[in-house]
Amino acid sequence: MAVTDAQNPLLGETTCGSLLQKLQEIWDEVGESDEERDKMLLQIDQECLDVYKRKVMHAAKSRAQLLKALSDAKLELSNLLSALGEKSYVAIPENTSGTIKEQLEAIAPALEQLWEQKEERVKEFFDVQSQIKKICGEIAGNLNLSDLAGTLAVDETDLSLKKLDEYHSQLLELQKEKSERLQKVLEFVSSVHDLCAVLGMDFFSTVTEVHPSLNDSTGVHSKSISNDTLSMLAKTVLALKEDKKQRLQKLQELATQLIDLWNLMDTSEEERGLFDHVTCNISSSVDEVTVPGALALDLIEQAEVEVERLDQLKASRMKEIAFKKQAELEEIFSRAHIEVNPEAAQEKILALIDSGNVEPAQLLADMDNQIANAKEEALSRKEILDKVEKWMSACEEESWLEDYNRDDNRYNASRGAHLNLKRAEKARILVNKIPALVDTLVSKTRLWEEDHDISFTYDGVPLLAMLDEYAMLRHEREEEKRRVKDQKKFSEQQNTEQEAVFGSRPSPARSVGTKKVVGPRANGGANGAPNRRLSLNAHQNGSRSITKDGKRDNTTRPVAPLNFVAISKEDDASHVSGTDPLPASP
Repeated sequence: MAVTDAQNPLLGETTCGSLLQKLQEIWDEVGESDEERDKMLLQIDQECLDVYKRKVMHAAKSRAQLLKALSDAKLELSNLLSALGEKSYVAIPENTSGTIKEQLEAIAPALEQLWEQKEERVKEFFDVQSQIKKICGEIAGNLNLSDLAGTLAVDETDLSLKKLDEYHSQLLELQKEKSERLQKVLEFVSSVHDLCAVLGMDFFSTVTEVHPSLNDSTGVHSKSISNDTLSMLAKTVLALKEDKKQRLQKLQELATQLIDLWNLMDTSEEERGLFDHVTCNISSSVDEVTVPGALALDLIEQAEVEVERLDQLKASRMKEIAFKKQAELEEIFSRAHIEVNPEAAQEKILALIDSGNVEPAQLLADMDNQIANAKEEALSRKEILDKVEKWMSACEEESWLEDYNRDDNRYNASRGAHLNLKRAEKARILVNKIPALVDTLVSKTRLWEEDHDISFTYDGVPLLAMLDEYAMLRHEREEEKRRVKDQKKFSEQQNTEQEAVFGSRPSPARSVGTKKVVGPRANGGANGAPNRRLSLNAHQNGSRSITKDGKRDNTTRPVAPLNFVAISKEDDASHVSGTDPLPASP
């Protein structure tokens, strides 16, 4: 019952005094000695002192921790301000006072805000450094996006805006360089595309060999801009340009050969038109050829096949073309009255073609040169030949006039007599001009021979010899006319004397025939009688006859002309006017 009463106070408010009182009551009841009581009280005091010591130590430790926390907070605040580049922070009170906890509570918001600012700044640094590293990796050509985040570390000791601006400036420069590199890549890719189109090559396979990202299916910003890519693209463009240059040179050579062969064989325009796509670039420069497929390999092979085909065809048509040019050359010589040997020329052409020692094109070029030289020579002879034609025409008229003067019925009122009379008047005027014409011919012929250092021949006969012969024969004719005139005068005198003696006048005797001189005509002379002196020269230099169809039949040696001066001793006496002047012998 006593124990229960002692415990009852414990159920209420318990204090040290109540507990001590209760302890005194228990000791009194128990009968504890004073010594034990003092000893117990000392023990209680010691235990209380130990409790206080522990509490004080704990409080001191807590205060030290708070002081350290305050110091760490101030240091962290200072480090954050330094890392962020902030000289002062408005959220921090300048004069901190109060308890330690009050000071910590004052710094905490600033620290929290600076931590948030630091996290944002670190993120900004990470983003800009990531872009810088990415672009550097693209330029270096060793970009690996999976390793980018793991290898990137932001220096948190310097998160200032100045440092961030430096990174942004570096990023801008790299972005500019990336843009320039990308522009170069696109230009190279465009050049490769254009060159592949002209060369007939596959663009995608060509460009993807450089780098797979250069395919058009990938985005523009995904294309490789590394130094290796730019270098390989530059080499690819140079190789394609060189290939283009070589192909164009090859195509132009083939086009030149085609044109030469076409000109050689007189190919029609329709057949030439089939290869306009080959010949259209014969004079183009490399940069001017931009048509897709213009330098494709199959086009060049097609041109090569055509050149080979024409080369084979050329051999069979070479003789025909050469003979055609030879005929043109002979025609020029014929019009210029230059003696040639066509059979020997044809045999020489056949021998050259069959031997194969000369290129057909060279042979035809030589023949073209001969034709050009022949035309030039014919042009230099034209003036003299024109006068020769006039001289021959005048000689024809002279021959006709002699025949007309021998006709005793020329004055009869027959049909056409007035026309013959007019022609005779014109013929006399023309005949009177022959000596001057001959003198002019002689002078011009000698000048021509001095300039060319060769003899001027007319159908193989020296023209000066023909003119000398004509002048000599004309002189002989004049002498014969004087003899006939003197004989006639002598006969008339005899007739007059006989008439006076016998009283009657006998009929006059027919005069002795005189020599007649005619100019060189196409029929070989008057009445077809050849001149003896020129005939002798003809036998010495070869002979030439005229076939029934009017073409010349040439031998292998030079022949005398068919136009020459002739004399017929059997002709009747000439009635040409005796007033014709005597030409001077050249």
